Amino acid sequence: MEIDGIQIGDGDTYIIAEIGNNHNGSLKSAKKMIDLVIECGANCVKFQMRHMKETYRDKSLKKSGDDLGTEYILDLLDRFQLTVKEHKELYQYCSKKGITYMCTPWDTKSVEILEDFGVKAYKVASADLTNLPLLEVLSKTKKPLILSSGMSTKEELKTTINFLNEKNANFAILHCNSTYPAPLHDINLRWIRSIKKMHNLVGYSGHERGINVSIAATALGASIIERHFTLDRNMEGPDHAASLEYEQFRNLVIGIREIDQSLGSDKDRIVSQGEMINRENLGKSLVANGYLKKGSILKKSDIKVRSPGQGLSPQYYEKLIGKLLKRDMADEDFFFSSDISNSNISPKSYSFKRPWGIPVRYHDYEEYNDKVKPDFFEFHLSYSDMQLDPGDFIKESSNGDFVVHAPELFANSHLMDLATDDKIYRDESIAQTQRVIDITRDLNKYFPSTSKPLIVANVGGFSMDEPFSEVKKKNLYKTFGKSLNKLDRANVEIIPQTMAPFPWHFGGQRFQNIFVLPGEIVKWCNELDIRMCFDVSHSMLTCNHFGLDFYEFAEEISPVTAYLHMGDAKGINGEGLQIGDGEIDFHKLSNILNSKSPNAGFIPEIWQGHKNGGEGFWIALEKLEGNL
Repeated sequence: MEIDGIQIGDGDTYIIAEIGNNHNGSLKSAKKMIDLVIECGANCVKFQMRHMKETYRDKSLKKSGDDLGTEYILDLLDRFQLTVKEHKELYQYCSKKGITYMCTPWDTKSVEILEDFGVKAYKVASADLTNLPLLEVLSKTKKPLILSSGMSTKEELKTTINFLNEKNANFAILHCNSTYPAPLHDINLRWIRSIKKMHNLVGYSGHERGINVSIAATALGASIIERHFTLDRNMEGPDHAASLEYEQFRNLVIGIREIDQSLGSDKDRIVSQGEMINRENLGKSLVANGYLKKGSILKKSDIKVRSPGQGLSPQYYEKLIGKLLKRDMADEDFFFSSDISNSNISPKSYSFKRPWGIPVRYHDYEEYNDKVKPDFFEFHLSYSDMQLDPGDFIKESSNGDFVVHAPELFANSHLMDLATDDKIYRDESIAQTQRVIDITRDLNKYFPSTSKPLIVANVGGFSMDEPFSEVKKKNLYKTFGKSLNKLDRANVEIIPQTMAPFPWHFGGQRFQNIFVLPGEIVKWCNELDIRMCFDVSHSMLTCNHFGLDFYEFAEEISPVTAYLHMGDAKGINGEGLQIGDGEIDFHKLSNILNSKSPNAGFIPEIWQGHKNGGEGFWIALEKLEGNL
């Protein structure tokens, strides 16, 4: 492959500096970054172009029903995207400065515009590796293509490689873990060797902290290295934390350890937990192109590709054509796997020894309330939900109960952190938490039987690059206690969740420092006079990481448990798995819970359990029935 006169695959590593949207909407910053990239000696500088109406569903753009991560991404894009005119000015600036301008088009309209620029090659984002309609358009340009393969399985990668080979495309595949930053144990750098068995030209797009893993990728045969570039890793936006600043160096020993951890296995391409989150938010799905009536035969014109990736993958496009539609679909409704198979999971009447509920958002409350009658609903709030009137969604009072799950993320990329020593940040977290409390009190009028509603919260205490010391952790707990005392908690009860050691924030790994280990949890619950939400999936990951016995953990924490999130887990980041798909013995766990905390209510906390009409919830409840 040759790009702008540079031969790739038979010589020096081709280095791409990914600016993306790290200019945060500033043309001046973008030009400054180009100058710095040139000084660093990169071959290419890369940006991104989206036309939002072509990339996202109209419903998503109106924020009418998508998940919290999608809302966050849309908010950032609205503020940080450059105009077409600014992109053209950057293309001309790169030409003048003697560095290759490259761009990632997220839709076909962007391809048309970039073709008019005269770009030399195209980069394809991991989110579009499965987007065969877009890849077909790109292959027709006859330009070199560089495709990242994050968030995708081995089978999906093979399908795309075969597709591009049939189109006689000139392309390279980049190994990638699409989390920001990516944890070292998920990178699986040896997978580069397996990609090379499928396609001869392979590179690496890195999102890890530091530079050593990218150097190791070169040693393993990567012909292309792509890394994000920023002026400041602490700037707002999800990519900055995974980016490199101009003057970044690493200690040799740390570098060796990073490479040791990153090598992994070449047996398979596993989509990590963080990637599953980002796949849902950034990926694309097959959706209805207009109202479709049950019993009709699906045609090409009935189907279109739109983000987010919460429905059927675009790779099932051909399989969907010609199928008999088994349900009415509104415009831009997602297609699901049940639309190409005979499976159809529906709720039934469930029986449990303890109160049980279903997690909902405002917009789908009535849908679930019509399907099933749980003892309570857990309302998961997003920061945009906090601007809504619950009365627009809850049509009449209920005889059941309710719980509220506070947003983890507030507006302007503000994660709730009631434990931080940054007073300004902490005061904002306190103010936003008070708003959640006020909203909960307002919701209470629709559920009058709930005497003191629970508010589940991720209360903070995280760090970006390494865990805190024991002294620092103790101060975090004390600071959290002071924050609690500043809140008006009359008639509500705030219960922190048990946390995993490596939470996912903005699509990347962080380190959690409080409410992780059982001894600390019990000690501080007693000192602060609070109770916990026992998230069994989170805590299984904790036990796997620290080598603890999970069932001893459950015995220890049950006396301070007010509420339960039930989901399976595997390894140290396989979170929110379907019951039975992980490592938890739920019969053994249930015996402990039934003895130690028999009155604690629970919900099935299954990753994307609400998809396809709540299919994941119904499967989980059926598997848990007879235990809890």
